Amino acid sequence: MSDPIENERSRHIDLRFLAGPRTRWTELRSALGIFKEFIHGFRKLHFVGPCVTFFGSARFTEDHPYYKAAHELAQRVGRVGFTIMTGGGPGIMEAANRGARDVGARSVGCNIVLPHEQYANPYLDVSLTFERFFVRKVLLLKYSICFVVMPGGAGTLDELFETVTLIQTGKVKNFPILLYGKEYWAPMLQQIDRMIAEGTIGKEELKFVFVADSVEEATTLLQDRLVAMWQEAKRRKDSPKWWFLEDRVNSRLSKGRPS
Repeated sequence: MSDPIENERSRHIDLRFLAGPRTRWTELRSALGIFKEFIHGFRKLHFVGPCVTFFGSARFTEDHPYYKAAHELAQRVGRVGFTIMTGGGPGIMEAANRGARDVGARSVGCNIVLPHEQYANPYLDVSLTFERFFVRKVLLLKYSICFVVMPGGAGTLDELFETVTLIQTGKVKNFPILLYGKEYWAPMLQQIDRMIAEGTIGKEELKFVFVADSVEEATTLLQDRLVAMWQEAKRRKDSPKWWFLEDRVNSRLSKGRPS
């Protein structure tokens, strides 16, 4: 069902933000809008983790093998207590959120307003919609302890390589990335091998990237790493504070999960 509020927001997308200098007042308004989006995201997502984020194409339908694989893998990850986070849209994102919903795990989506409007899938417990891709990507990374990257297009590659760069440069540490589908990712992995051979990237810098070709193999690769990261995340766990006016949704989501 179309959300009239989101329809209204989609008509006010700032398409000129990256089109060069504008008036100082306009730039200030944009900066305040960016700050507002970040604060909204911080408040809504503060208690939802630890999250495993799934990336992948929005174009796969539910009868596609990659959709089914994402659905099953999200079920396995969600069953042990992790929140499943996605970009909130259809395709792989829907599959992962649906898997989380099926096993009673938290299901979170960070959607994006586009000129052709990407709709939010119906399997979300917490749904946010952002106007700016970079705000959305920061939040998807900030609250995640692992990425599962299913086959996808330009957006998926953008998210993958931005995350790789952050880990490579030490901005994020101990953050495993699982690529699903050896045949699909083979050309990209060949290019990475070429980069290693040319010295433009170090082999040691990619030790956090793993490749799986089945749900069983992905589960095996992830299970020990996720247990360790779960324990670390629990040590950092926060509780709602009344003086920050923490909302009831976040308070409920922070309780009743496996420890």
